[in-house]
Amino acid sequence: MSETSGKGADSVKPKTARDKPWLIRTYSGHSSAKASNELYRTNLARGQTGLSVAFDLPTQTGYDSDHPLARGEVGKVGVPVGHLGDMRALFDGIPLEKMNTSMTINATAPWLLALYIAAADEQGADRSKLSGTVQNDIIKEYLSRGTYIFPPAPSMRLTTDVISYTYRELPKWNPTNVCSYHLQEAGATPVQEVAFALATAIAVLDSVRDSGQVPADEFPTVVGRISFFVNAGVRFITEMSKMRAFTELWDELTATRYGIEDASLRRFRYGVQVNSLGLTEQQPENNVYRILLSMLAVTLSKNARARAVQLPAWNEALGLPRPWDQQWSLRLQQIVAYETDLLEYADIFDGSVAIEKKVTALKQEILEEFERIQAMGGAVSAIESSYMKQALVQSNSLRMNAIEAGELPLIGVNIFAETAPSPLTGGDGAILTVDDSAEHDQIEHLKAWRAQRDGAAVKAALAGLSDAAREGRNMMPASIEAAKAGVTTGEWGQVLREIFGEYRAPTGVGRASNDRGADLSAVQAKVDAVSAKLGRRLKILVGKPGLDGHSNGAEQIAVKARDSGMEVVYEGIRLTPAQIVNAALEEGVHVVGLSILSGSHVALVTDVMDRMRAAGMGDIPVVVGGIIPPEDERTLKAAGAAAVYTPKDYQISEIMSDIVDLVDKSQDEAA
Repeated sequence: MSETSGKGADSVKPKTARDKPWLIRTYSGHSSAKASNELYRTNLARGQTGLSVAFDLPTQTGYDSDHPLARGEVGKVGVPVGHLGDMRALFDGIPLEKMNTSMTINATAPWLLALYIAAADEQGADRSKLSGTVQNDIIKEYLSRGTYIFPPAPSMRLTTDVISYTYRELPKWNPTNVCSYHLQEAGATPVQEVAFALATAIAVLDSVRDSGQVPADEFPTVVGRISFFVNAGVRFITEMSKMRAFTELWDELTATRYGIEDASLRRFRYGVQVNSLGLTEQQPENNVYRILLSMLAVTLSKNARARAVQLPAWNEALGLPRPWDQQWSLRLQQIVAYETDLLEYADIFDGSVAIEKKVTALKQEILEEFERIQAMGGAVSAIESSYMKQALVQSNSLRMNAIEAGELPLIGVNIFAETAPSPLTGGDGAILTVDDSAEHDQIEHLKAWRAQRDGAAVKAALAGLSDAAREGRNMMPASIEAAKAGVTTGEWGQVLREIFGEYRAPTGVGRASNDRGADLSAVQAKVDAVSAKLGRRLKILVGKPGLDGHSNGAEQIAVKARDSGMEVVYEGIRLTPAQIVNAALEEGVHVVGLSILSGSHVALVTDVMDRMRAAGMGDIPVVVGGIIPPEDERTLKAAGAAAVYTPKDYQISEIMSDIVDLVDKSQDEAA
């Protein structure tokens, strides 16, 4: 008798109808539109069911690839899209009318959506059939990723314009993806993550309601298009309970605050990328298990299941994942969706006393934090006062302290660190590297694009965009016309910069405090001793050169340095090498620390050091932190970097001790 006959047949036949799986995505894009298009088509052929587009930092912050701030950043953390030609190439051969596309873009979301619509129009697509998402959550940019451009008020207006335009013109499109993902990456607790995201969603909906662009009887439709992008960590019971609480709270808030009667329009719709913060450089193969366990949090509970899932690759703490690494994460999703019986059952947690107790407790704490923010005037006020930013810096400090003290175990990091060499990480090609020629090629293509377009049409389109912005009209129609006229990303950004101005968000470092425990006493004594030798307090400049807005590491270094007794100069993100060197000179610092997570470390660090030498500061040590491959570490040290730290160096107190020693040594050598 065969294994699949008789009673054995029950083991291979589904007992009940299966739910459809979530949208299966990978977050990807690099080098160029052409290279990214090849990657997308490959992933779709391998069973991916939606696209999730990563854009490079110049695109995210409204600069063209040849802008001085874009140096070293082009194509590094995503695909550069400078104009309609790039958008055409990005989706060449991919019918947009049939594709669900998520675009991780915020400050320039109106512009990238305009380019997408223009490309879809060229394909002959029906706009009413376009489906997908622009992240378009600017509030969390002030708190975590740092790819904001404008002050909060005009930024909220841009978000409002996108929502007010799409709910009619692109009815299947999610015009904003309120994003708690990056809040957790910045150190948020589950309570902070949900409370801050709910406060953001309320601020966005209030802005749309009060703008006058949406009739009152159509406002429920807008509420029904709001989606979320969340995070889930390895503590999957807590995280799953968080998602059940999130789902219930959204239903309750939309009913009570906005009077939405249709339950389908109150439904909590979310996509997810599971936690990257917990991925380790040490024993990185263990990250596969972390990713799988984290995914359970957003798939196990049917009533709070994600609509779309994208997973990080196991080696993201080492550098850019290769296509094979992305395929491994894709296969993980497919195994859970197609091989297990997860999708055959109703919610398996309904009626669980333990889960209900956890969800109830979380909801209470979340509502208390949410109301605290509302009492301040809402999310925008809590940004401007630095309340939310300080809270995240503080939470992340507590997390880092717990890791250093061994109270928060991380396998392979602070417990069970002994290991055999991994065959997965050795040799050349273990991570994806972006060829330096990609930036040159992109700039040349940009120049060619500018040369062949109709200059008069571009000028007229930019004038139309400016008029719409100044007159308070919805900026989406003018942006679409600008896209079709050949306007570039930098030109769109510059027009609005001239009208709205630029913004520097509070750093949250000023009043955040680390735990000044016994682990710092030795470092504090060393700082005092070296400061006495210097004749003044040891001073460090913590700098973020380039467009990288992931400031978590820099913030933790700044806080720990201050608590160690150093004087700290930290002016936040997005500084040019020239600005950093000028600040170091004016402040008379003894050491410069540079934090870069975008992959542009070699170009930017060498630029800073060259400028320091030219300014007569060649004897001041420069230390570097970030996701830096071993070969780049050797390059930086050969160029003069005094020390290089990567995610494996989690003992920040030891880094502080090293820095004091470097300053002491440099002073002795200078003497």
